[in-house]
Amino acid sequence: MKTIFKPIAIVIAAFTLTLNSCSDFLETTPSDFLSPANYYETEEQLNFALNGVYDILGQRAVYGDALISRMGTEADEGFYNVSTFAGTQVYNHSTADTYVLNLWQLLYDGINRANVLIENVNKPQMDEVKRNDILGQAKFLRAYYHLLLVSNWGDVPLMMKATSSANQTNVERTPQKDVYEAILKDMEEAEALVLPATTVGFGGKINKSAVRGILARVCLYMAGNPVKDTSKYQEALKWSKMIIDENVHALNPSYQDIFINYAADKYDIKESIWEVEFWGNTSGPYREGGRVGINTGMPNPNTAAYVYGFIQTTAKLFNSYGSTKDLRRDWAIAPFRYQSQGTIKANWNATQIYERHCGKWRREYEVVSPKSMNDSPENFPLLRYSDVLLMYAEAENEVNGPTAEAYTAINQVRKRAYGKLLPGATNVNEANVPAGLSKKDFAEYIQAERSRELCFEGLRKYDLIRWGVLGSTLKDLSAEITANAPAALKYAANAGINFVEPQHLLLPVPVYEMGINKALVQNKGW
Repeated sequence: MKTIFKPIAIVIAAFTLTLNSCSDFLETTPSDFLSPANYYETEEQLNFALNGVYDILGQRAVYGDALISRMGTEADEGFYNVSTFAGTQVYNHSTADTYVLNLWQLLYDGINRANVLIENVNKPQMDEVKRNDILGQAKFLRAYYHLLLVSNWGDVPLMMKATSSANQTNVERTPQKDVYEAILKDMEEAEALVLPATTVGFGGKINKSAVRGILARVCLYMAGNPVKDTSKYQEALKWSKMIIDENVHALNPSYQDIFINYAADKYDIKESIWEVEFWGNTSGPYREGGRVGINTGMPNPNTAAYVYGFIQTTAKLFNSYGSTKDLRRDWAIAPFRYQSQGTIKANWNATQIYERHCGKWRREYEVVSPKSMNDSPENFPLLRYSDVLLMYAEAENEVNGPTAEAYTAINQVRKRAYGKLLPGATNVNEANVPAGLSKKDFAEYIQAERSRELCFEGLRKYDLIRWGVLGSTLKDLSAEITANAPAALKYAANAGINFVEPQHLLLPVPVYEMGINKALVQNKGW
C-alpha cells in the first residue's frame, strides 16, 4: 500500500508569506491568520509543515507535469508530438513563458516553506532523533529546489532565510558556483541527520541513500559545464561508492518490473531510492495525482485508461539499443499502439520508429480504479540504483580511468538490460562493455548507456549540458530527423533547428519576476 504525505499547502500558506520568487504578497491579513509564533508547537505540526515542503515536488509545474513532458528534458531521446507546439520543448519560448514562470515561483515557494520550518524546528519538545530527521529532510529539499533552479537558470537568488517582509523583493542573483556550494553544505548536513533507507522503507521519503545519491549528481554537475570544478569527480565517486558499499540497494532483476511497480503502487527501496509521490484518482478528498503515464505513455482514447501520449521517441535512442536482446528497448519505447478504444494492441512495423511512444509508464498496470483522465497515481523516480552505478562508473573513470571497478558497475546495469540477472540466465557476460576501452571511449559508452537506462526520467538534458554537448547533439539530431523521419514527423527536428547557444543552455529569468525584483538581471541572449 502506497504511503502518501497528505497535502497541507493551505495550512502552510496560512502562516507563511508564500514567496512566489520574492514577488507576490497578500496586502491584507486574513482573520484566521496563523504565524510561526503560534504554530510549530508539536511534532505533528512539524510533520504537517514538512509535508508542505514535499508538496512542491508533485505540483503540475514541477514533476506533476512540466519536468516530465513539457520542458524538453528528454532532449535527444524524444520529441513533443504536436507539430504546432511552441515553448520550451522546441526552444522558441519567450521570457513570458508560463511554464518557466510557474517553475521558478514554485521552487522558491518550496524553499521558503523549508526555511520557515528550519527556523522553527526547535520549538516543540520531542524526540531528538525525530527532530533531526525532520530538519535533515527540510535542508535537503531546500537544497534540491536550489539545485533545480541553478541547473535551469545558472546564477539565481540564494534564499537561506524565510521571507519575513513584503518589502524583501530586491534580491540579487548569486553566482552559480556559490549556489552549488550552499547546496552541498545543506545536503551534507542533511546526510548526517536523516534516517537510513532500511529504516524509512519506502522511496517517497528522503533517506540517507537518497541524499548521498543526489550529492553524487550535484558533484557531477559541478565537475562538468559550466562550473568545471573537476575536483568534484572525486566527491561524486565518494558519495556513490558509499551507497554501493553499504550493500542495501540492488538492481531489480527485471527492468520492466521497476515501472510496473510504480503503476501498481508498490515500493522497491532497493532499486527506487527516491521518487515523487502521486496518489489517487481525484475521487477522494485529496488531489495528489500527476501526469506520469498520461503525458508519457502510449495514446489511448479509452476513457477508462486515458493517455495523451505527448512524447514520441527518436531513431537515435531506438537504434542505440542495438537489438531486442536489450530488453529495455521495447519497454522504454512501446513496440505497439492501441486501437479500437484501447482494446487492441497493434504492433508497429520495423520501419515505424519515430511513430513510437515512451512506454515506461503503462496505465494498464495501475491498480487504482476507476482511472482518472487527467490524474495518475504512478510515482516518478528521482533516483534509481542503476543511476548510482552509472554515476560511480563515470566518476571512477574520470578519476582513475576505466578500472575494473568502473567496468563492474556499468556491467551490472548491462547484465540486467539483457535479462542476465533473472533466474536461469545463461551467457551472463554477453552484455558486458567491451574490454580495453580508452578513458575517452569508456566515457562515451557511459553517456550512451545513461540514455538507454534512464531515458524519459528527466535527466538527459542536464547530462548533455554538463558534458558540453547539448547544442551539438540537438543539431545533429535535427539533421538526422530532417533526412530520415517520415514527412509528417519532420517537425521533430524543430528543437535542434531553433536551438541557439549559449542562449538556450539556460531558461530566461521570467519577465514578471524582473518587474518586481529590480535586482535581477537577465540571462545572456534573452
